[in-house]
Amino acid sequence: MKCGICKSEMKKQLVEHRELGVSLGRFPAMVCSKCNERFYDSATVDKIQAASKKAGIFGMANRVKAAKIGNSIAIRVPKGIAEAVHLKPGMDVVIHPEEGRMVVEVL
Repeated sequence: MKCGICKSEMKKQLVEHRELGVSLGRFPAMVCSKCNERFYDSATVDKIQAASKKAGIFGMANRVKAAKIGNSIAIRVPKGIAEAVHLKPGMDVVIHPEEGRMVVEVL
C-alpha cells in the first residue's frame, strides 16, 4: 500500500493514539515509512471513537472566534471544556505561550 500523502510505502504497526493530550491506547494502523502519516481502518476508527467517549473527551475540541476587547483579545471557553477543567467565573488562570501554542492553566 502507498501513502496517500507522499506515495511512500506503508507498513502495519501498533501505534499509540492521543487526542487532546490523552492517550486512548494502542491501535493497529498503516504508517507511512517516510512522512509517518497514519491510516486506520473503519473498525479501528470505531474503537478509537469509543475510547474517546469513555475518556470523556469526544467532541471536546471546539472552534471559537477570538474577539477584540480594548487592546486585548478574548476567547470564549465553551461550557463543556470549562466543566472538564473545573473552571468557574472569577477563577484565576495562567496563560503562556509554549512551542507556538497558547497554554491556559486553571489555578
